[in-house]
Amino acid sequence: MNLFLFAAQLLNGLLDGFYYLLIALGLSLIFSLGGIVNLAHGAFYALGAYLAFLLTPYLGFFPVLVVVPLLVAGLGMVTERLLFTRFYKADPLYSLLLTFGLAMVIEQALRWYFGASPQAYSMPSVLTGQVFLGDFVYSRYRLFQIAVAIAVVAAVWVLLNRTAFGRIVRAGIQNPDILGAMGISLRPYLSAVAGIGMGLAGLAGVLMAPIYPVHPAMGAEILTAAFVVVVIGGLGSFWGVVVAALLVGLVKGFMIAIGQSAMSMAAIYLLMFVVLLLRPRGLMGERILRFE
Repeated sequence: MNLFLFAAQLLNGLLDGFYYLLIALGLSLIFSLGGIVNLAHGAFYALGAYLAFLLTPYLGFFPVLVVVPLLVAGLGMVTERLLFTRFYKADPLYSLLLTFGLAMVIEQALRWYFGASPQAYSMPSVLTGQVFLGDFVYSRYRLFQIAVAIAVVAAVWVLLNRTAFGRIVRAGIQNPDILGAMGISLRPYLSAVAGIGMGLAGLAGVLMAPIYPVHPAMGAEILTAAFVVVVIGGLGSFWGVVVAALLVGLVKGFMIAIGQSAMSMAAIYLLMFVVLLLRPRGLMGERILRFE
């Protein structure tokens, strides 16, 4: 087996792990704070990819990398205000049905407007080509993607752990009744978290568009893996989701590297099964009072 090819496949797996991470972080935050299992999260990922496809000819790739996540975040905040806010205190089954229906509406709207055929989206010319590190060769664009994902995840960590906003969000996740007793309303924070979470999904869609085909069902394809990451990492834990995403990516990359690409997703589900057997809360799941 070529060692450098093996390393490249592992790095590709890590890259997938970073995409799962961008989506899973938003899923975890929205559920931990509001109790909404957002089955439409993958649809916002697809929206990010399609908006990039539409706007890149007019704005260029790098402006789109900023503009599209902001647009998707705005749509996420509107969605939270108009739809999610009605279901925070309702039976969780209703929010599942709501977000499942929303996902279907977005997917079918994309299929109606763009058609079912995959759309081609080219990467910027400045990021084409390969990077040579001795005998190791790797895509320049994929290295750029990894760097962007690391920077964004670091920024989210700083926001959640080094700002007043993050302290209130973390307190709201653990025990919102305490915040209510202090006269702090979670309403604006719920909107902001929904915007951040869906904006991260939109960013993942922009970054993935030059590598994978842009098609209406792409959100459903990645959503399952993102849920697996949330389950493995554990509810309420930032680092749990980070570790789980990278672990899932490495497992997937390893299976592809040894020639078992058809078994790569099965290996991820097996990993989730083993983790839940040993730690039902996930690797670093925290105790969240209102869910117990």
